[in-house]
Amino acid sequence: MVMKAKRIDSEDPRIQSAVAELQALIQRHYPGATFEETHGEDPEGIYVMATVDVEDTDDVVDVYIDRLLEMQIDENLAVYVAPIRPLERILAP
Repeated sequence: MVMKAKRIDSEDPRIQSAVAELQALIQRHYPGATFEETHGEDPEGIYVMATVDVEDTDDVVDVYIDRLLEMQIDENLAVYVAPIRPLERILAP
């Protein structure tokens, strides 16, 4: 018998609230940040792609990591954040 994993519902109010909270945390420190949400499968969950114009994305991670871990571990929410730099920043000499 093959079991299929239950697809995470991005419309779940708990997921929506978590995504909004994480975006607000990032935007508080990086007002120019933009966000894209997508469904991912490895691991299964909702991914927030945060585009932030910074030299080092580790600085962005420091802003949200404690709260994200609480959401994942304590609240059992399959939400993930991936900070990325804008293409212009990556291609700059």
